[in-house]
Amino acid sequence: MKPSREVGIVGYGAYVPRYRLPASEVSRVWTGGHGGVPVDEKSVPGLDEDTATIAIEAARNALLRSEVDPGDLRSVWVGSESHPYAVKPTGTIVAEAIGATPAVSVADWQFACKAGTEALQAAFALVGSSMADYAMAIGADTAQGRPGDALEYTAAAGGAAFVVGAREQSLAYLEASYSYVTDTPDFFRRPYRHYPEHGGRFTGEPAYFKHITAAVQALLEELGYKPTDFAAAVFHQPNVKFPQRVAQILGFNKDQLKAGLLAGQVGNTYAAAAMLGLTAALDVAKPGDRILMASFGSGAGSDAFSFVVTDVACERQARAPSTQAYIARRAPVDYALYTRYRRKLQMQ
Repeated sequence: MKPSREVGIVGYGAYVPRYRLPASEVSRVWTGGHGGVPVDEKSVPGLDEDTATIAIEAARNALLRSEVDPGDLRSVWVGSESHPYAVKPTGTIVAEAIGATPAVSVADWQFACKAGTEALQAAFALVGSSMADYAMAIGADTAQGRPGDALEYTAAAGGAAFVVGAREQSLAYLEASYSYVTDTPDFFRRPYRHYPEHGGRFTGEPAYFKHITAAVQALLEELGYKPTDFAAAVFHQPNVKFPQRVAQILGFNKDQLKAGLLAGQVGNTYAAAAMLGLTAALDVAKPGDRILMASFGSGAGSDAFSFVVTDVACERQARAPSTQAYIARRAPVDYALYTRYRRKLQMQ
């Protein structure tokens, strides 16, 4: 898919909470320290942090890099699967906090872990149709896993925001995108249930690998590119192994993954995972670099994008904290403190 008006990323921003739960802590409590762990550690939101506050911080960093007046934004769209309210939009909180109200479209997006790229896809369409000069799309989550479940090792917190504008103002312009979706119930949460359920091995095939490979292969075919045409590639990161394996299937190498592979450092940030990896890749990108991003959302679907970095990228990288700076700003917590911060003890 290509918009009729050429568009790109004008500004981007990230935010990762400082607290970290080592995966060894989860293993110590639930398996006595036996067996392997899927990541090294994961980010944990503090008591005063949620999807809205994380989205606000990422949005402010994106605005710093873009130098766009927030009043000129015509959309503030927030993708997440952990919105703080069941009935009340996260987007209005974010839009008000960054000064984008009242002449703005606001919406909360849902599609599991690809809710953020779904909002980004729509932002490109809004600007690409000339209905707006600037639009903002955000992916943010404070995901939870059932105590002792495999998801508890990886369900993390973080956010990424993008200001979309015309190509001539962009630090990375969009070449094309492709979405691939089927009804594959690999992961879900029923109403009134606190924790989601997942299909275990079923989440790999036919969910994650089928959808990402199909979306990326179709995009490459549409553009006439090979994996070697890309300087960097970012795939959804539920753990460390999945993005590495899908990269190998598609023909990408480890060096292309290096900048955007964050799963081992922050865990699975769900709706922010692929977008957060893209911010890390943009932090170190050079003019002319081509970057691939492919998200995955359970349920299931994948959005694949091809970007080309422009000459203004290097100057804008320094306007806000880098993604790695947030990752380095870490404070380890034990399982007890994590339980308190995530309110896993329900008292009457």
